[in-house]
Amino acid sequence: MLRANRLRSESGVAAIEFAIMAPVLILLVAAVIELGLATRDSLRAQAAAAAGGFYAMQHGFDSAKIAAAVTNGTGATGLTANPAPLQSCGCPTATGITAAGCAAICSDGRVARQYVTISASIARTSILDAHLGLPATLTRQSIVRLP
Repeated sequence: MLRANRLRSESGVAAIEFAIMAPVLILLVAAVIELGLATRDSLRAQAAAAAGGFYAMQHGFDSAKIAAAVTNGTGATGLTANPAPLQSCGCPTATGITAAGCAAICSDGRVARQYVTISASIARTSILDAHLGLPATLTRQSIVRLP
């Protein structure tokens, strides 16, 4: 009877269960951290693009100064205005903006409006060598209409 109880001993079962589950939990925590860092970098890029758009609305189109506003506007390091700010003209429609020459007359009888497309890029911060399907560089865009 004593021998049968020794074969059914449960000592060490918790350690074996922990050894099986620990890698899964560590991977789960690492994935959550990785997604959190990607979200933070994405928000930084969006804020930088918005800072460039705000500058363009206040001061007009100046590619170099808008790019400086993008890189310096949020205090985050590693931001670039890539691709460079782009000025375009277009007519607003129900489905978006239709490209037009800057002197063109739109269907509402007004001259085509001027727009600036501002992009901000940042390298994604990572704690893992694997990408987990996330891009290495995050780019966000802001389009503003000039007054």
